[in-house]
Amino acid sequence: MPVSDTFAARLNPLLGDLVATYGTPFHIYDAAGIVDTYRAMTDAFAGEPYRQYFAVKALPNPHVLALLLAEGSGLDCASPVELGLAGSLGAGPGDTVFTSNNTARHEFELAHKTGSLVTFDDLTALDRCDPLPDTVAFRVSPHGLSAGSRLMGDAQATKFGVPVGQLADAYREAKARGARRFGIHGMTCANELDVDRAARAATDVVELGARVAEDVGIQLDYVNVGGGLGIPYRPEDRPFDFRRYAEAILAARRAAFPRSAPRVLMECGRYVTGPHGVLVTTVINRCGKGREVVGVDASMSALMRPGFYGAYHHVTLPFAQGRAEAPYDVVGSLCENMDKFAIDRPLPDPREGDVLLVHDTGAHGHAMGFTYNGRLRPAELLLTGDGDIVEIRRAETYDDYVSTVPGTPASVLPATPHARQERPACTPDR
Repeated sequence: MPVSDTFAARLNPLLGDLVATYGTPFHIYDAAGIVDTYRAMTDAFAGEPYRQYFAVKALPNPHVLALLLAEGSGLDCASPVELGLAGSLGAGPGDTVFTSNNTARHEFELAHKTGSLVTFDDLTALDRCDPLPDTVAFRVSPHGLSAGSRLMGDAQATKFGVPVGQLADAYREAKARGARRFGIHGMTCANELDVDRAARAATDVVELGARVAEDVGIQLDYVNVGGGLGIPYRPEDRPFDFRRYAEAILAARRAAFPRSAPRVLMECGRYVTGPHGVLVTTVINRCGKGREVVGVDASMSALMRPGFYGAYHHVTLPFAQGRAEAPYDVVGSLCENMDKFAIDRPLPDPREGDVLLVHDTGAHGHAMGFTYNGRLRPAELLLTGDGDIVEIRRAETYDDYVSTVPGTPASVLPATPHARQERPACTPDR
C-alpha cells in the first residue's frame, strides 16, 4: 500500500532535490517508522518475558540492524555471514537466534561460539553439534494452520523442521546427551494478514510445546513463534492487528503453562521494516507492444518479488497528479519477460523523466537482489529520525561485479603428468 502519511510527509518535500542531485534508482528506508513499529511490538507484550529477534534476511544492512539493536531487539540469523554481521555490531551472547536448515557442522560451531540460541531443524542436525549448546530447541515442521502456506509447504512437502510425530524423541535424545534447558520453535506463517489464523498457528506451537515438555519431562525456557506476519501490500489490505495477536499468544501461554511462564520469542522481519521502504526509480521509456509499457531505470535485480512470486507492490508517480489514468506494465531492463514491477496497473500518464515509486520494499527487496545480465544492485539510503538522508550502501559498480575474478586464474588442482597424458586430444567436429 502507499507509504505511511508520516513517511510521505518527511520524504516527499525532499524527493525532487534528492533525485536531481543523487540520481536513481535507490531504496530509501524510514528510520522513524522502523523504530515505531518495533516499539509498538514490545509495548504489546509489556511486563511479559518477551523478545523480538529481527530476521536479518529481510534487510541485512548493518545500519538498520544497529538501529534495532540499540532499541533492544535481537537478531535472527540463518547463516555464518549473518552471524558475522551481528557480531560486528556488538551483538553478544543471547542477542542472536541461529535458525537455519541444511546446516553444516562448522556453522553450528560458530553459532555455539557466539552464544546464539540455536534452533535445530531436524534430528540429524543434533548429531553435527558437539558439544550441545546450553539451550536446545527444535523447529517443528509446519502443521495445523501453518501447513497451509504455499511458501513453506505442508508436512509432506516442506524442507523445514521436525515432523510432529518425531518431536518428543528429538527432545529425549537431547536430554539424554545432557541438555538441561529447552525451547521450541514454530514456523507459523508467511505474509499472513489474518490475525485469527496467525494467532491459531502460534497457539498450535504453544500447545504442542506444553504437550512435548510434559511427555519428555522437561521445562521449556521459551516458545519461539517465528515470524511470517504480513503487511498490507495492496491498498485494500487492512494492517495486521499486532496487539490482538500478542493478547492471543499470552492467553494461550497462560492456559498451556499454568505453573510456568516460558519466554515468548519472535523472529519477524517483513513486519518490522517492510512498509518503511520504497524503491525510487525514473521513467526512461514509453512504448506500446500490445500493452502500454513503461520502462524504468531499476530492474528485477533491485526487487525480484513481483517477477519471482507474482507479488503485488503498489506503484505511484508522486509528481503526476491530475493526468489521465490508463493501465500500464511497469518494466525493467533485464532480458527476461518476468522483469516487471506491475502489470496492467492504472497509473496517471507516465512520461520520460518522471519519478516512480515502488512501495513496501523495506524487506526482501535489496536483500534478494542479484546481478544477472550485469544489472547491478542500487544504493540504499536512510531517512533518519532527524530528517537527514544518509547513504547506508552505495550502488554497485563494474569493479564490484568483477572483484572476485582473479587477473590470472590460480590453479586449485594441478594436473599430474599422468593425467595430462591420459587426456584425449581435442579434434574438430566433422
